[in-house]
Parts: sequence; structure tokens; C-alpha cells
Amino acid sequence: MHAYDQSLKRRGFGVGQLLLTAEDVDNQHRCLNARATLEQLLKVGAVPVVNENDATTTAENCFGDNDRLAARVAHMVNADVLILLSNVDGLFTQDPHDNPLARLVTEVRCITPEIEAMAGHSAARHSSGGMVTKLMAAKIAMDAGYEMVIANGIKSYPLAAIENGGPSTWFFPRAKDKDRARY
Repeated sequence: MHAYDQSLKRRGFGVGQLLLTAEDVDNQHRCLNARATLEQLLKVGAVPVVNENDATTTAENCFGDNDRLAARVAHMVNADVLILLSNVDGLFTQDPHDNPLARLVTEVRCITPEIEAMAGHSAARHSSGGMVTKLMAAKIAMDAGYEMVIANGIKSYPLAAIENGGPSTWFFPRAKDKDRARY
């Protein structure tokens, strides 16, 4: 948090950390409180940094990875797009580290068993990341009615690259529903 604080301070922003558990986004009252906190942080010019609350998390209320946490927070705040940054350009037909002939999948409109197989091994329920959890996040996004993109976060200026049509994988919901928020 200190590094975020120092970096954002140089750019004229504050920072505020919000620690969440799965219960915080599953329970309507707690979800509304978390959303209000995020809105207030933005209102006062602070960049929210959201993490799982490891101090109070138990196996029963654990996200286990930042991808699904990000997808749930994006749904909570009624986001239009969720951007997940990775160490690869997006979803490939096979692991590009193992197979140089693997091809980038640029669009996904339905997560099929074939798409899931591209992510590699099935992750445990409380996995710590990888392409499998990114696909889990994509399912959350698509079901909630918002778009998600996976792009390379190691390259310089990843958001500009996405905006300029750089390599990435976009996940599109079946139907746009602007009144999709549950809360």
C-alpha cells in the first residue's frame, strides 16, 4: 500500500484500501456498504485498491484469487468493462509458453468446454490464479452482462495497448442489460 500511496501521490491522487470477503459481496447490506465505500473513495479523489481480507477470510468465504474478486467487484459497482492483466496477451488455444504455435483467441461469446480446455488444468475451488480463474471471472462478467478483456500487463502502457486494439481476448455477454445490478 505504501508503494501505491507514493506512486499515486506523485500523480496527485490519494489511495484507499478496501478489504473484502466473499460474504461482503454476497450479502446485500454488506455489498451496498462496500459499494458506498468505493464511491466515497472516488468522490474524494482516492484510487481504491481492493484486496481479499486475508485476516478474516475462512475457507467458506474465500475468493482465493484476484480474478474472481475483480469480477465480483466489477458487478457490484455496475462496471461496463473489467480489465484483467496477465503475463500473456490473452487466452490462447494452448499455453504459449509451451507451444509457440498456440494462437490468440481474440473474442469469446460463450465459454464452452473447448474454451475451458484452452486454459489448461482445472483449478481447485480456491485456486490462486492463472487462466482458469480468468475464465471463471469471465463467466461472472458474461452472466452479469458486462464485457471483460484479458491483456498483457507486463508490456508498457497496457491500457493504451487495449484502447489501440493491441493483442487481447475480449469476452462479450450474450445480451447487454444495463439494469443488471442485483443491489
